[in-house]
Amino acid sequence: MKKEKVIVAMSGGVDSSVAALLLKNQGYDVVGMTLRLWTEDSENSHGSNNRCCSVEDVEDARRVCQMLDIPHYFVNFEKEFQEHVVDYFVSEYDSGRTPHPCLACNDKIKFDFLLRRALFLDADYIATGHYARLSAGDDNFHLLKGIDGSKDQSYVLYTLTQQELSRLKFPVGEYTKTDIRKFAEEAGLLVAGKPDSQEICFIPSGNYRDFVKERVKPKTGNFIDTDGNILGEHPGIQFFTVGQRRKLGINPNDGEPR
Repeated sequence: MKKEKVIVAMSGGVDSSVAALLLKNQGYDVVGMTLRLWTEDSENSHGSNNRCCSVEDVEDARRVCQMLDIPHYFVNFEKEFQEHVVDYFVSEYDSGRTPHPCLACNDKIKFDFLLRRALFLDADYIATGHYARLSAGDDNFHLLKGIDGSKDQSYVLYTLTQQELSRLKFPVGEYTKTDIRKFAEEAGLLVAGKPDSQEICFIPSGNYRDFVKERVKPKTGNFIDTDGNILGEHPGIQFFTVGQRRKLGINPNDGEPR
């Protein structure tokens, strides 16, 4: 009987690596796929371990696949990532809104372009290292929180359609982070102790203001209260978020909501 094929999006981290491990142990025909999303920008990397699509991350993913004895592919989605994630990120800040790049990446890159690529390769499913779960009902699929509430990522998956959910697997969502690292250690995976990425993957320095400023000209203006009084000048709306009260550069007493 032919095994069902699952393509696992592998970032080189412990979660996606263990996702591949779990699926292989469950009897699936597993293929690892690492996405090239962003060419490293030396101005923003500053030696950070969190930079996106680094050579080290790709090599970690490749070595994990080698240890698991599964194929590993490296595909280029830089153009799509630029259009649907980076350009969106900059545009939202430039419009005075706060973007959610991870949601945009999941919605378009992982669960649209990657899924289409997987189906083209005759795969039955794609899988990621998200801490979320799926429950199949009589007529549809339900997206559930991951077992580990402190790591739950179901909230960034809310845009997924029924068609997409029917093709997805989230194996690590059934376990805690501690379990996942334990599984990696027991399997001898080199990424077992690898730190989790904490920053925006394409801005590892964490300085989104400089990143945005390099791409759009700041629109300076005034802070104005609801009575029309000018409280001070601001360097550009893209440097602030809705509801922000601190680090406004004006008298704290004047910055209180009215």
